[in-house]
Amino acid sequence: MTQTPTPKKILPKIILALVLIIGGYIGFTKYRFATTHEETDNAQIESYFIPILPRVSGFVKSVHVHDYEQIKKGDLLIEIDSEEANLSLKELEVDLEQAKIDVSSAKANLNSLQKSIQAQEAQVKTAEYLKTKSERDHTRNSELEKAKAITHQQWLDSKDQVELSNIKYFGSIDELNSSKSKLAIQVSAVNRSENLVKNKEVKIAQQKLKLSYYTIAAPVDGKIGKKSIEPGQFIQISQPLMTIVDASSFWVVANFKETQVRKLVAGMEADITIDAFPNEKIKGKILSIAESTGAKTSLLPPDNASGNFVKVTQRIPVKIEILEIAKYKSMLRAGMSLEVSIPLK
Repeated sequence: MTQTPTPKKILPKIILALVLIIGGYIGFTKYRFATTHEETDNAQIESYFIPILPRVSGFVKSVHVHDYEQIKKGDLLIEIDSEEANLSLKELEVDLEQAKIDVSSAKANLNSLQKSIQAQEAQVKTAEYLKTKSERDHTRNSELEKAKAITHQQWLDSKDQVELSNIKYFGSIDELNSSKSKLAIQVSAVNRSENLVKNKEVKIAQQKLKLSYYTIAAPVDGKIGKKSIEPGQFIQISQPLMTIVDASSFWVVANFKETQVRKLVAGMEADITIDAFPNEKIKGKILSIAESTGAKTSLLPPDNASGNFVKVTQRIPVKIEILEIAKYKSMLRAGMSLEVSIPLK
């Protein structure tokens, strides 16, 4: 007679079969996922970090922000004491006014010289007329003196008049030439004084520009990092004061193994999971793949020619755009860790 198997004997076989089926399914699923995806947990959220550096030195008058504060572009961050710079500007403005007075004076001197030259030119014409008249009178008197129509003394007087008119004529020409030689000098004086005014105007513009550096405003929207500045502190040019994390742009840098990137190309979709928000499934897209490994761009890149060569799988950075970033911006922070999975086409 056939003996029916008891449930106690069948149950272990059923459990074993279920375990094998489930394990096989999970293993097949993982194998299929591994062959159709490239994934890494060596990834971070990146953003732009804008350093706030002063362009002038001086004592800090006031600081208008706090650590990790949300700011808008154009918000006032820091004021530097500008009293000394304002006094320098006033001094330059006084110098400019004096330079403008010098220009007016130089132009007046030039105008006076030009009128003097006009008067001297008229004197030259008058002297030339008198010279011609005296020569004509002397010639006539010479004929009259030969004819005994005038006395010898009258002839001598006419001769003296010719010499006197010649002296006046050539003297007026010399005086005119002297004035004309001064004309170029006076024109140069006007040009020099006008150029001096332009130079002082440029210096004033530079000082006004420098004065604008005494107030530091936020260049972008974002959040203040850890600031290292307090009122009353003396700061130098280019001294780091604080850093702004740009809130308008976030992206992901995923460091894939060099054996993983051969099938990756720009434009491929990516699945992103942030460690802090594991239930949020974020979509992304590959923007670009680095042309070198991360080790090569480090401060001290490895040198395999040193003789202590150990082969290590290198990592290649892949830049990934976060799609629908406005939806997730409130949870994104630069430096957060995440996992990236890229389906292979």
